Formats: sequence, structure tokens, C-alpha cells
Amino acid sequence: MANVSNIPVWREIGATPPPAVQNETAPVVIVGAGPVGLAMALDLGRRGHRVVVLSQLDFVAAGSKAICFAKRSLDIFDRLGVGDAIVDKGVIWNVGKVFWGDREEPVFQFDMLPVKNQKRPGFINIQQYHVEDRLIAALETLPNVELRWGHRMAGLVPQPEGARIEVETADGGYTIDADWVIACDGSRSAARDALGLDFEGRVFEDNFLIADVKMTGERPSERWFWFDPPFNPGQSALMHKQPDNVWRLDFQLGWNIDRAAAVKPENVDPLVRAMLGQEVAYEQEWYSVYTFQCRRMARFVHDRVIFAGDSAHLVSPFGARGCNGGLADVDNLGWKLDLILHGEAGSELLESYDAEAIAIADENILNSSRSTDFMTPKSAASRIYRDAVLELASEVPFARPFVNSGRLSTAVALPESPLNTPDAEDWAGGGVAPGWPALDAPLGEGWLLERLGRGFVLLADRDPGIAGIETIVAGEEDELLRERYALAPGAVYLIRPDSYVCARWHAPDEAAVRAALLRAKGN
Repeated sequence: MANVSNIPVWREIGATPPPAVQNETAPVVIVGAGPVGLAMALDLGRRGHRVVVLSQLDFVAAGSKAICFAKRSLDIFDRLGVGDAIVDKGVIWNVGKVFWGDREEPVFQFDMLPVKNQKRPGFINIQQYHVEDRLIAALETLPNVELRWGHRMAGLVPQPEGARIEVETADGGYTIDADWVIACDGSRSAARDALGLDFEGRVFEDNFLIADVKMTGERPSERWFWFDPPFNPGQSALMHKQPDNVWRLDFQLGWNIDRAAAVKPENVDPLVRAMLGQEVAYEQEWYSVYTFQCRRMARFVHDRVIFAGDSAHLVSPFGARGCNGGLADVDNLGWKLDLILHGEAGSELLESYDAEAIAIADENILNSSRSTDFMTPKSAASRIYRDAVLELASEVPFARPFVNSGRLSTAVALPESPLNTPDAEDWAGGGVAPGWPALDAPLGEGWLLERLGRGFVLLADRDPGIAGIETIVAGEEDELLRERYALAPGAVYLIRPDSYVCARWHAPDEAAVRAALLRAKGN
């Protein structure tokens, strides 16, 4: 295992030999081979670009880490050609339940797929290493993408038309002059450090224990969350099912603890047995202690170096907004950099990535901060408020939206995006407005989202006859799609490659459509 010690191994890969030359060039280098870096490479690789991925590890790391993948991420995986492989392995769930104290019945439950008749579920649970394995398998079929294992970025120096990367391996070092560098190297980003950049935001004074355990037995594949349970009094807890009989157990521990002692099996065992029963048979899978952080960089784009995922922003894990937020970065950045690399847009288009990715990060940070404040009240007044909400939620519907055990990740709308063409007509609140992600619906024998993602697309009631733009025409039998998009006779939508609506009309002329397309490309 190269360069890094004390990291458990899921699957050995082995170090990639260094290149034959001491200095080479590459159009795109991605630093980091977690889910975000691998998905970014797959996005650009499927678009035909040469990509080099640098991973300081020469193995797939063990430890479940990110496990909750939201519908939006599953739609992105579909676009990248790995959706079925990931969903088939995962545990599907839509329902979450919130418990309080020693009550056996939940005070509140929610459905993460309130709009039915869509291809993908609200969530699946799957260990991060299974996701990485499937992304790697897809990348290994692309001759234009090179995965370099055991290659550590040791230096990063901006250049007038790119950046120079210094790389270290066990067999010697070399440099790459890259036109573009995408830093997906996580919360301890070496790329961020090399540029002298940092995060802004909050670190919350509390610690939580992840205890992933393997056990058999029938329990529902739902998200169960407890406030002040008898098995962890005064704190919170979470239970979630993963594939392969692995369960995510999460226990709030408090602030002043010995973090090293907290993960020792003899200290985890009483918590597990208190939750699941003294006689439960289980095996340790992965234990870890973490602290909530809700922070981000001031900017994600720094000339030819672009940050995505945890290298750009951090949130608490209870809303499953970390890895899902990173995949949203991939979805937003991929098509824009593709247009730039093909000469169809200028580099100023990346300012929209900076604006939109920051808007998504801020929405995730806001929700995560509110969740953390509700879950870990730091004053008597805050605790009284939380307990009053929980008491009311069990009796009256109006209080239930105030229960916050982690506002779970959903697609974030971008109504203020500079790429949107505002409505010029009244839609009476119907359809999908510019800046909102496309809503899936049955289309013919398949699904609408299966037809999106390759480029700009027109969704229309009838063919508007505009050359050079793919058009999807809703059939008369596609009643649900017509209803969801308010597709009256003559109506047309313009949808971006990342499946965001950027314009719509009741009956447009060609000039209006082409003007909206230019605007959506940053022109």
C-alpha cells in the first residue's frame, strides 16, 4: 500500500508505474480517486476527453464512509452508465422514522419520494467502496482515461495556461503540465493547501461514533433516528441498513471525550448491545468518530484549478449531503468544461459553475447547520424548543416539518442562475420552472431522465422544427409527463445537459430558443 498507512484495505490494486518521461502534458488531471474524482473522470471520459487521475492510494479503502445516495445522485449514475450496477447492489429505501425517548412508535415519519412514478427511489444505501469499485470498472473500459494508483500530488503551481503538478511515487517523481486541474482530494485537500486556501464556516462542538457492524436478522430497510433514547440517554442515535448484512449505527457521544478510546471495541460494545439487545450477535465492520463541520471555500474556481466535493465544501453527514453534494458538483462542471474543451464556450462559463456550486453548497450547509442545532441543543431554551416540537409532532401535523433529524439530500434548485432565461409568460404555477431540476416521468416504454444528459434537449408538445437541437416529443399517451410539465399545445422546454430546466415557452419562435441556448452556454 503506497504512501499512506493506517487505512484499511477493501481491495488491492497495486501501484501504477511512473511514466517513461519526467515531464508530460495532459488536458485534464483529476487529483483524488474517491467517488467524486472517479465520477468526474467518468463524466469527462465518456465525453471523449483524455483524463489522468492521481490517487495517493494503490487500493480501494475499506470503511463504509458515505453510504446514503440520493435520487439525484442515482440519476447522475444513470447518465454515467453505472446506475443499474450501483442500485442493484444497494438497499433501496424511501421511508424514515423519528423516535423520541422510550416511545415504541415514531413521533414522525417521512417519505423521500413523495412524487411517485419515477425511475429511481428516493435513496439507496451502499458502502462507498462498492460505489468506487463500480466507477473504477467503468473507467477501465475507457482507453482515454488513465488511473494512476500510488501517485501522490506533492506540489501544485499555477501557470498562465494551466498548472504544473509535482507527483511522487515509490519509484520516483515526475511532473505534469495540465491545462486543467480538478481537485477532488477531500477534506484535507493537498491542492487547497498548495494554493494557500482554506475553508470558512462552523465546527460544531460534538462528537459522533459510527459503528458499522455485520449481523443477520430481519429489520426494515428504513432510516430510524432516535432523540434521547433509553440506550443513549440525553443524546441521539441512528440505524440504517447496508448491503451484505452491514448496519450503520451512529451514536452521539458529546464533546469532551477521548476519541481514541471511543472506537475501542470494548467501549463500542455496550452501546451496540444497549441498542440491539444484550444477546445480539455481530461483528465489527468499521468504527470511526467524527465532528460536524459546515464549511466551504470562498471560491471553487481558481483560474485553471477547480475544486469539487469535500475539497470545496464540508457538511455534517446526517443529511447525506456530503458525497451527494460532490456528485452535484460533477454534474454541474462536466458539461461546462466539455464545452470549453471543445471550443464551444469560453472559460468564463466556469463562473457559472462557481456561482451554482456555491449556491448548492450553501443550501446544503444551511440545512446541515439547522439539523445540527436541532439535534444537539446547546442551551436549556433550545432543548425545551426541540422537545416541544417532538411532543407536538406525535399529535398534530403542523409540527412535523419542524422535526429535524437531518434534512436529507434532494436536488437543489437554481432559480437565480445566470444561465436561466426567465419566464416571459404566465404558467400559473404549473410545470417545471427555469432553474429547477427536471422531474422524471414515464416516457413511452422508458423514462424522461433516460433521454436527458447527453447535451441540450428540447422537450415539446410537438416538434418545433429547430435544427441542431435534439427534441423529445411527448406522445399523447405520456399523460403524466404532460401533466408534470404543463405541456399545452405548442409548449417547449429547453433542458441543460445536467437535466436542469433553463427556459420554457408556451409557443416559442426559433430566435427565442437560440437566444436561450446561447445564454445557457454563458454567451
